[in-house]
Amino acid sequence: MRNFGLILDIATTHLTSKIKQTIIAALGVMFGIGTYIIMMGFMTGLNQLLDGLILNRTPHIQIYNKTDPTQIQPIQRHQDFKFNWHHIHSIKPKSRLARIHDALPLLKDLKENKKVKGATPQTTCKVFYIAGANNLNGIINGIEVSEEMRLFNFKDYIVKGDPNSLRKRKNSILLGAGIAKKLSLSVGDKLQVLGTNGVSHPLNIGGIFQSGLAEIDDAQSYVNLKMAQQLLGVGSNYITRIHVKLHNIEHALGLSKTIENIFEVKALDINTANAQFDTGSYIRTLISYTVSITLLIVAGFGIYNILNMLIYEKMDDIAILKATGFSGNDILLIFIIQALIIGLFGGIFGLILGYSISIVIDNIPFITEALPTIKTYPINYDPFFYITGISFALICTFLAGFLPALKARKIDPVEIIRGK
Repeated sequence: MRNFGLILDIATTHLTSKIKQTIIAALGVMFGIGTYIIMMGFMTGLNQLLDGLILNRTPHIQIYNKTDPTQIQPIQRHQDFKFNWHHIHSIKPKSRLARIHDALPLLKDLKENKKVKGATPQTTCKVFYIAGANNLNGIINGIEVSEEMRLFNFKDYIVKGDPNSLRKRKNSILLGAGIAKKLSLSVGDKLQVLGTNGVSHPLNIGGIFQSGLAEIDDAQSYVNLKMAQQLLGVGSNYITRIHVKLHNIEHALGLSKTIENIFEVKALDINTANAQFDTGSYIRTLISYTVSITLLIVAGFGIYNILNMLIYEKMDDIAILKATGFSGNDILLIFIIQALIIGLFGGIFGLILGYSISIVIDNIPFITEALPTIKTYPINYDPFFYITGISFALICTFLAGFLPALKARKIDPVEIIRGK
């Protein structure tokens, strides 16, 4: 084999002698890799956005009272009919209070559990919102607002006002955006709330809450936990739901079963509650990677065709090199170096192109009432995409140079020269 420096010099001379073809080949690599970066960044960013909207606001475990029918009916307990076939229909659920029995000890036990990041209580009550002659029925959730902000990004959904108003003033309310619109109310206005016990309470609107889901924004609002208990006329141990956030979401199913067995409550884990969403998320991710891989394959064939033509246009040069004593392996190495140089520069500029356009997309305004926390189009800047892009560029150009160069090194220079 000849001196590597000489072979490198010949390879670069070939590239610069026909600069237009070299640029076209590099542009093919650049646009293929750039498009891959843009597509993967945008599509996976969108998937992460949708996943985050669910995961950030949904507790890993929801705890509430069971409303299931009694599994064993009285006739099944009777000795005379115990082994008979029973057909019992229209079984009604057991009559139980909405509040969780022994909620405070359960809450204390959860907060001491090392798997639990945090647990926050809620008290839910049905009310009528009254503003002048207008009234709407809805639901008020009593919450510990500081814990809701820490665990579930609650602050992101307050489009007007201050969520901390629930801590500063006991009679403050964070009103659903749909309710505020229907009753023509805004931050600072007063609102009468009528509870199911017939007692009316005046509340000050400290903020407007918007989840992006009309059925929630048109009915639900939030007050301080103690205020909700006052609306119901109950004590501080009256808690209807407990929302749990874990350090590791994988522990949700096992811990929910443990809670149900020990405390005789219903504990719904996030995977069960969002089974349909998980399926949709999996399909979206699968489509993203399928489209991106297809895009790379198409780009790979384009790169191969360009380099293949570039090598066959160099047949005269191959004949001259072989006639002057260069071996077939030297010819092979020359064209592989050419291909890798095109792949390296095309891949680098492709990464720059993809990253630049991703930044532009990331700064395009995207305002919609359905997604109040989103201000711009989502982009994922995962380094894995960029590593994959440059690796594919080098591998693809290597193969695109290697395969036709295998044939080129076997060419008889006498036949080429004689043909000319």
